[in-house]
Amino acid sequence: MSKNYPKNLNNLGKNQTIYGLHSVEAALLNDKRNHHELIIHENQRNLIEKYQSKIKKITILENKKFKKLYGGEQSTQGIILKTEDFIRPTLEEFLINESKQNKSVIIVIDQITDPQNIGSIMRSCALFNCKGIIASKDNAPDLTPSLLKAASGATELVNYYKVINLRRSISNLKKNGYWIYGFDSSSDKNSDLKFEKKSALVFGSEGKGIRDLIKKECDIFVKLKMEENKIFKIDSLNVSNATSIALYEFYKNH
Repeated sequence: MSKNYPKNLNNLGKNQTIYGLHSVEAALLNDKRNHHELIIHENQRNLIEKYQSKIKKITILENKKFKKLYGGEQSTQGIILKTEDFIRPTLEEFLINESKQNKSVIIVIDQITDPQNIGSIMRSCALFNCKGIIASKDNAPDLTPSLLKAASGATELVNYYKVINLRRSISNLKKNGYWIYGFDSSSDKNSDLKFEKKSALVFGSEGKGIRDLIKKECDIFVKLKMEENKIFKIDSLNVSNATSIALYEFYKNH
């Protein structure tokens, strides 16, 4: 295996701040985490009874102080969790485990930088049994509070790998038996083809698409089957929506 794999054991004990009802609840349900403090807006006092068995320290903040420290209630949904990240498998360990499965799908994202998009992609992965996302280290966000919120708890299930050399990682996927599908709107093949049981689905940034050096690693190019609106020039989907459809196509065939 390539030394391109990150050492995910290093995240053990790394402090994280998580906000949003779904993301906080998922983290509290994860027994692998070590929690420090749950901070609740005074309007969310009813949550104390629900979560007091999951965490020892719960702090209630009045509106003025909560807003000063964490911003408006709208963005955080009035709940903040101070916690630690948990041990996640390295990419090498992840692939070894996936090799034991009858089927496996992995998402590869090339220079997608919007945390909201990546969070939405993670949520789709969790719903369609995709356990891994691989991204380029230099052109992808970290697991920030906004990304964790957008993922709505999916980061407890989906592994997110930022690698130094994305092309090399795709090459390693091939060595592990994966077919590499590049999603490209200029392709003449629709996504109703039958995906292989070991598939990696590659998506590029909106507008630029997949970079040429990454395209060279793709086995086949695919476009989603849709009806373009030429009058109003609506011809593509948001990348997170496109990923959801592609995962569904894989899921329904396997």
